Amino acid sequence: MSSQPPDLVRAIRQQAHPLQGLRDVAPIIERIGDARLVLLGEATHGTHEFYRLRAEITKRLILDKGFDAVAVEADWPDALRVSRYVQGLSDLDSADEALGGFMRFPRWMWRNEETRDLVEWLRGHNDSVREPLGRVGFFGLDLYSLHNSMHSVIRYLEKVDTEAARRARSRYACFDGLSLEPQEYGFSTSAGLTEDCEREAEQQLREMSEDLARRLPADAPGGADELFYAQQNAKVVCNAERYYRTMFDGRTHSWNLRDTHMADTLAALEEHIARQRGRPARIVVWAHNSHIGDARATQAAQRGQLNLGQLVRQRACAPGETFLLGFTTHTGTVAAASDWGEPAELKPVRPSRDDSIEGLLHDSELDAFFLPLQGELARPLAASRLERAIGVIYRPDNELMSHYFRASLSEQFDAVVHLDETRAVTPLDPSSLWQPRTEPETYPTGI
Repeated sequence: MSSQPPDLVRAIRQQAHPLQGLRDVAPIIERIGDARLVLLGEATHGTHEFYRLRAEITKRLILDKGFDAVAVEADWPDALRVSRYVQGLSDLDSADEALGGFMRFPRWMWRNEETRDLVEWLRGHNDSVREPLGRVGFFGLDLYSLHNSMHSVIRYLEKVDTEAARRARSRYACFDGLSLEPQEYGFSTSAGLTEDCEREAEQQLREMSEDLARRLPADAPGGADELFYAQQNAKVVCNAERYYRTMFDGRTHSWNLRDTHMADTLAALEEHIARQRGRPARIVVWAHNSHIGDARATQAAQRGQLNLGQLVRQRACAPGETFLLGFTTHTGTVAAASDWGEPAELKPVRPSRDDSIEGLLHDSELDAFFLPLQGELARPLAASRLERAIGVIYRPDNELMSHYFRASLSEQFDAVVHLDETRAVTPLDPSSLWQPRTEPETYPTGI
């Protein structure tokens, strides 16, 4: 029997907008209004319905509200490969090829059928746009691509300034002889076993940001876009070097560095697009709930952690510029690994706890709905409750410890979408551990 307050459950049912399907996004678009930074979350990194619904919202924002770009929780060089494809600036033949840059763990997070469908849609949309500056881009906000970003910087400089390329190779040679695994670089430098490369990375960023920008004309090979992309790669190198060096000092420092990098990258992208378009940029962001929900409304704030959603809200120039939309689920299946670096598995998602946010939304007995979190629901849904977060690793056996945290829903998001039963995304590269189920799951034994 449910322990949820019946009056609150009744209020949720009254305020909810039932969704008749994954294309039924009209009430969401209406509530987003004139926001120009729309952050779309997910409670897992491997749920089909989250990807599909975010894709439909994204399409409507592009078609109806003129959004300029999609920015995702992914590495800058890998996403840029996709952006060039969707904007018709590469010789790649398909979305599958465009997503081929996503090679590191977790590949399924972006190399899945759901993302491939969106990428093909973006390409088709852009093909119908005559003006190149009006085409929608696809960009990464993350900082894990230390080596790929170094190579990208050098490749760009070899095209525009061979002497600058020589200096970049000399600086980045500091990383030569170190492991290709950035985590090992972080461990060896933080333990004092080797010298770090902070000074060299900063010198290269400074030259890319200041000296090179002054000397290169806007019509240099690749133009303003390619210079901006190279500068962002240099920033990734700088911040990735710091990130891997600090990740052994405690989770809070590295977490804050990563989310600040994502917020700064989003701000740089805004500025670049606004300069090109001559108006404020409109960008839709895809990232996990833990990044886009305001950290000040979660127990992460007690550990001193901030996040992308918090920074976007704090940096907004005016009310209504931002919109944070969370996504939750009660049960189903998910694509996730059992440990870092391991293959994706098709895992059953345990039914949510009765005392959780997901349990409360499940008690509404609505299969799928959109719930604004203002008005009469703001106060009761500000109460601290457990909330579930499944990332690229899912450990159902110790779910309470590994995947639940406390949060105030109405302060964390502007609205939430609840999908009661969901299924896993379909990886483009399924592993031998990926075993599609043809029979219904019988929780908890699977027998």
